[in-house]
Amino acid sequence: MNNQNVIGDYIVIKALENGVNIIGLTRGQDTKFHHTEKLDKGEVMIAQFTEHTSAIKIRGRAQIFTKHGTTESGI
Repeated sequence: MNNQNVIGDYIVIKALENGVNIIGLTRGQDTKFHHTEKLDKGEVMIAQFTEHTSAIKIRGRAQIFTKHGTTESGI
């Protein structure tokens, strides 16, 4: 899979508890945190992979919906 197939993909994150942390990580030689959000139970965030975002880290219980399926974090 080349980079063009990943850039632009969206994921949906639904918090299943208060205080779920979403952390965006950069692309490039050094991976760094570039953005954080905190969600409370029931809140939903739609995130997109971009030329700057290569990974998204989720701390806490959340449902994650992607074009590849659904998974749950923090179980």
